[in-house]
Amino acid sequence: MAKLVLLRHGQSTWNLENRFTGWIDVPLTEMGMKEAEEAGRKIHYAGIHIDEAFTSVLKRAQDTLTICLKAAGQEGVPTHFDQAINERHYGDLQGLNKVETAVKFGDEQVKLWRRSYDVQPPNGESLKDTAARTLPYFEQNILPAVRAGKNVIVSAHGNSLRAIVMKLDNLSQQEVLELNIPNGVPIVYDMDPSGNPREKTEL
Repeated sequence: MAKLVLLRHGQSTWNLENRFTGWIDVPLTEMGMKEAEEAGRKIHYAGIHIDEAFTSVLKRAQDTLTICLKAAGQEGVPTHFDQAINERHYGDLQGLNKVETAVKFGDEQVKLWRRSYDVQPPNGESLKDTAARTLPYFEQNILPAVRAGKNVIVSAHGNSLRAIVMKLDNLSQQEVLELNIPNGVPIVYDMDPSGNPREKTEL
């Protein structure tokens, strides 16, 4: 049974500073590097051999993948890069501190931008928009590798991974709003030959 490993990047500098990051290319913190390394050790101890990797075009996801695979003793895994699994684009909010933004626009408005399914921040994407680009890529590129029996890792972001988990766990638009993907924690799905999840565990 093939395994699908979903991994949100380790802590970034703007995670630490509580900023809206989106498509801004910020690096990992020292803590983020340690989280990526720990994820790799967990994959190693779980005995999961990765055959193929997918990541976004953003440095924090790519660096997480590189550090993780090195710690797992699995460098040189064939890797695909695509902006389809980039983080949600936060538009005009990118770079702004979340607390300061709530003071400026009001808690309710910012909560609506952050946690609704289909409300877009100014010049940005909703979770619905993110899913609209992430899921076709997942279905056309990642699932075929899983159906071929390969163990696959996807190193990406909170919202692109929320879209994938929404599909795999069959969550409603309301249920996915409560879903939080933790930094640096491998989420492992055992997948059947048709590409459907059979079991889900966090390492």
